[in-house]
Amino acid sequence: MMPARTAIGGAPCWVSLMTHDLPGAEKFYGEVLGWNFRPGKMGAEFSIALAQDQPVAGIGLLPPSLRIAVAWTPYFAVESANETAARIRERGATLAVGPLELGKGRAALAADRDGAVFGLWEGQTLSWAVGEGEAPTCLELRTRDAFDAAIFYGEVFGWAPGPGGCDITYEHDEVIVRDGEQTVAALRGGAVEAAPDPHVRPRWHVSFPVHDIEKVTAAAVSAGGFVLPVTPMVDGSGCQAVVRDPQGGLFTVATT
Repeated sequence: MMPARTAIGGAPCWVSLMTHDLPGAEKFYGEVLGWNFRPGKMGAEFSIALAQDQPVAGIGLLPPSLRIAVAWTPYFAVESANETAARIRERGATLAVGPLELGKGRAALAADRDGAVFGLWEGQTLSWAVGEGEAPTCLELRTRDAFDAAIFYGEVFGWAPGPGGCDITYEHDEVIVRDGEQTVAALRGGAVEAAPDPHVRPRWHVSFPVHDIEKVTAAAVSAGGFVLPVTPMVDGSGCQAVVRDPQGGLFTVATT
C-alpha cells in the first residue's frame, strides 16, 4: 500500500458510505465494483474498501437509533478543521459533527446552506485522489443554485481562479473545480439568471470509474440495487448510470 500524503487544500480526499447494513453493503459493492474489504481502525463498525489492494472508500455502520438516510459523503482536505468549521458557521451553514480527533487527524461533518452533506479532514490522507486508480472520477454537487454554492464552497475551502489550491471556473452553466489539470468536482444547478429550482434535493454524488458499464449495472440489479438508464456523460467522453444500493445509497458509475 502506498504511503500517506498531504492533499491539496480544498481538494476531495476521501468518500465514505454510512449504511444500516454493513455486511450487506460489503456484499453489494463487492459484487458490483469488485471491491475487497479490511477492518478500519475505528472498530468493527467501519471497514475500508480496497480496489487492487488500494483503499478507495470507507463504509460505516449507522447506529440503529439514528434515523438518517443512507448516503455517500465526500470529504475535503483542509489545513485547519477549526478554522474551516468557523467559516462554515459564519456563512449560515450547519456543522453537524466535530471537529473531533479521528485517528491521526481531525474531521467534521457539515451541511451547506441548501442541505447538501459534506465532510472535512485535517491531516494526512491515504494514497487516494480523484481520478486516480479506482477512486471516484469526479464528485458532482446537484443543487438549486450552482453559482451560490460555488461562492459558499469557494469561501470555505479557498477555491479560486489561478495557481495555488483548487482552481474554479464557470463553464456552460456549471462550476468546474480542478486540482491542476484534473477535474475533481462539478457543481450543477441551472443558469446564473435562472431562479433556483425548489424541486431539487441538493446532494453530493460520487462517481466511480468502470470499464464495462453494462456488466456493472447488470450486477447491481442482480445484487438487489436499482439502476437508471445509461446516458451519455455531459462532456461526451463516455457513458454513466445512477445506481441505488439496496439500502438507498446513491452513486454513479461512469466509463473510463
